[in-house]
Amino acid sequence: MKAFSSLSLSIVLVFSLTLSAQDRPLGRAFATRTEVMARNGIACTSHPLATSAALDVLRKGGSAVDAAIAANAVLGVVEPHVNGVGGDLYAIVYEAKTGKLHGLNASGRSPYSLAMDTFKNRKIEFIPPLGPLPVSVPGCVDGWFSLHGKFGKRPMKDNLSYAIGYAREGFAVADEASASWQRVEAVYGKFPNVREVYLPGGKAPKRGEIFRNPQLANTLEKIANGGRDAFYKGDIARAIDEFFRKNGGFLSYRDMAEHTSEWIDPVSVNYRGYDVWELPPNGQGIAALQMLNILEGFDLSNVPFGSPEHIHLFVEAKKLAYEDRARFYADLEYMQPGIVQRLISKEYANERRKLINPKRAASTVEAGNPNLKDGDTIYLTVADGEGNMVSLIQSNFRGFGSGMVPDGLGFMLQDRGQLFTLESGQANTYAPHKRPFHTIIPAFVTKDGKPWMSFGVMGGSFQPLGHVEILMNMIDFGMNAQEAGDAPRIDHQGSSEPTGERMKDSGQITLEYGIPYETIRALMQMGHRVGWAPPGSYGGYQAIRFDAANKVYFGASDARKDGHSAGF
Repeated sequence: MKAFSSLSLSIVLVFSLTLSAQDRPLGRAFATRTEVMARNGIACTSHPLATSAALDVLRKGGSAVDAAIAANAVLGVVEPHVNGVGGDLYAIVYEAKTGKLHGLNASGRSPYSLAMDTFKNRKIEFIPPLGPLPVSVPGCVDGWFSLHGKFGKRPMKDNLSYAIGYAREGFAVADEASASWQRVEAVYGKFPNVREVYLPGGKAPKRGEIFRNPQLANTLEKIANGGRDAFYKGDIARAIDEFFRKNGGFLSYRDMAEHTSEWIDPVSVNYRGYDVWELPPNGQGIAALQMLNILEGFDLSNVPFGSPEHIHLFVEAKKLAYEDRARFYADLEYMQPGIVQRLISKEYANERRKLINPKRAASTVEAGNPNLKDGDTIYLTVADGEGNMVSLIQSNFRGFGSGMVPDGLGFMLQDRGQLFTLESGQANTYAPHKRPFHTIIPAFVTKDGKPWMSFGVMGGSFQPLGHVEILMNMIDFGMNAQEAGDAPRIDHQGSSEPTGERMKDSGQITLEYGIPYETIRALMQMGHRVGWAPPGSYGGYQAIRFDAANKVYFGASDARKDGHSAGF
């Protein structure tokens, strides 16, 4: 009996050690946690304080849109390295009572007074990322009020109170923000007001240190009390105008006062029974739709995740879609009528798919001919107890933005104008009062006419790739929403860009840790160059999947960020 007990104990110990040594007893080995499940409301954002604010709004009877606005405002305070009131916003809202998807383009336009001759006279070939030249009108605040006017329940003053509190009273700086903050002086230190706002005591705050931004708190209070006009027609707009007059810039009071957001219809393609919805340009969302259309023509039922076949077909589809992206995507007003529907049509995908060699990487790729036969970012998603869902993305573009911090306002303006091309005759060629090509894209998925998932992936030009990877992971490879985000990601660098930079060769695949070396070797034998990318290159991710039968939300948040999913 004593021997049996010892043997039993040994078996238990070996079993326990085996469990602790392996990755996880549930789900995929790379999954960081299980999905978060809730019925009454759920929020998935890139920072726990934003998620907490959103849940508090939902518990107090606010709508999903109220909660999304509250979360976004908090993120602008606690993650100024990726978003804020100086940037733009896009959203897709699912309205439960009508079953309708509403798209919002809250991106700003270039200044009226900045002419193409300014670049020519200065012998500038590409718009720089810093200084006054890349600054366009910040659309975020008007986006908040456009969303609230249509779907809000609680006063905006209440929605913005969380952000005002953190800005005035302070918050502990999280890991990712701290890492980005350490570069502020080197990148932005020469610009006015940067040190005063972002480097208290002359240094960047470190992880866990308390940061306060009283100037931003005052700005948010003015917005909360005076509405969107306080930002676009009041003292804030006048301060922006005066700042650019003093610092050789072009953004003016007129540019601010005339800004408006635009409600637009999302566009979709069906991928293996799922309707995937994106916003039309000036964003790049339809690149994901083009890739899905191309990939749908390949049978992936027996292709494993992370195999050479999977990655090769994915990258080759990306090359084709991104050449079209570089040539045709722009402010929708400057694109040929009907071209969006042509680009995302199954017929056009069939033409483009023929260019893919299943066994060999393409060395060069050209944009297609879709003419008609007849002529760094935050993402968050929130859902409420009534079934309304919001997919929202907002950004300053590169890091903290342009370096332009207007006097006394506590925020930096975006540098989205860098994404115009200065080549003449292109859809995305710079012009005054024009929206630049945009990288930030929210997404939504429906199945059989019912909401299935609200999601987004951060990361500049990587975002369409990220969207496709998440959907392939779930639809083709059977992962849940959390596993789909945690899975090793695939990037490809080297496509032509809407700025006018052209692809010279087939580029390079970069892979996150977890892809087997056998796959890497096979890809190299197929003609691909394979490398690595530094941390942060593969974006972040949040998602809410909806189980319509059981009325349950499943939330996911990317471990690559400081994000958090929670519900009740």
